[in-house]
Amino acid sequence: MNSLLIVSELLQWLAIVSGAVVLLGLARQVGVLHERSAPLGALVTDKGPDVGEPAPLFNMRDFRGRPVQIGGQRSVGELQLLLFLSPTCPMCAKLLPTVQSFAAGEGVAPVIVSDGDEADHRRFLEEHDLGDIPYVVSPSVGMRFQIGKVPYAVLIDHEGRIRAKGLVNTREHLESLVEAHRTGYATLQQFIAAQRRPNGAAAPTPHAPAGS
Repeated sequence: MNSLLIVSELLQWLAIVSGAVVLLGLARQVGVLHERSAPLGALVTDKGPDVGEPAPLFNMRDFRGRPVQIGGQRSVGELQLLLFLSPTCPMCAKLLPTVQSFAAGEGVAPVIVSDGDEADHRRFLEEHDLGDIPYVVSPSVGMRFQIGKVPYAVLIDHEGRIRAKGLVNTREHLESLVEAHRTGYATLQQFIAAQRRPNGAAAPTPHAPAGS
């Protein structure tokens, strides 16, 4: 009987040690996956004006008749965020409160740009309170920026240059645009890739800050 108890205890300890080894291995793999999936920024998918280039300049009126300038010179340090959306896009509608909160927190001036049937826009504005955010309906703006998918955002600096852009579905995507601008890289993915390069390896050249 004593022998059976000893064997049972040994088997239990063997099972515990084996389980601990397996858990450590899993924890290590989770850490590796977490490192490889470092925060992804807004995905750039269009072929429009590139980051660092002047944004197309527009002077027009929004859906409510208020004057709106897209691109061009602004107050020093002021960033303009163009959000391209469709009034029939569920993801776009879901993103609106996040855009409002993000813009207020970051001090960014948002402008919503859309296209399509006027009735859809009226219904969209009745269902969603945009506050003072301009709502521009113009196919020419989307064509000049060559927007193919929505919701898509373009960040423009005070000198009227594009500093970041990409598809945005979350607040993290919006924040990645500002971070890309602050770091001087075209995208947050490019910045992360540069940080991972071994010492001595050539890193991609970031876009120079405006005015340099």
